[in-house]
Amino acid sequence: MRASFSFIGTIVLGSVGWWIGAYVGFGTAFVLSTIGSGFGMYWGRKLFDQWLG
Repeated sequence: MRASFSFIGTIVLGSVGWWIGAYVGFGTAFVLSTIGSGFGMYWGRKLFDQWLG
């Protein structure tokens, strides 16, 4: 279940990063998506540990 929260956070924040970066260009979208995915993984796990863990 913890992995599911991590996966969902990665998808959501990675997509948001891509969407914001796409206004500038492909490279920026890629970088922001990678950063967003990392934060999504961290916050998804933290959310699970705090509420359900």
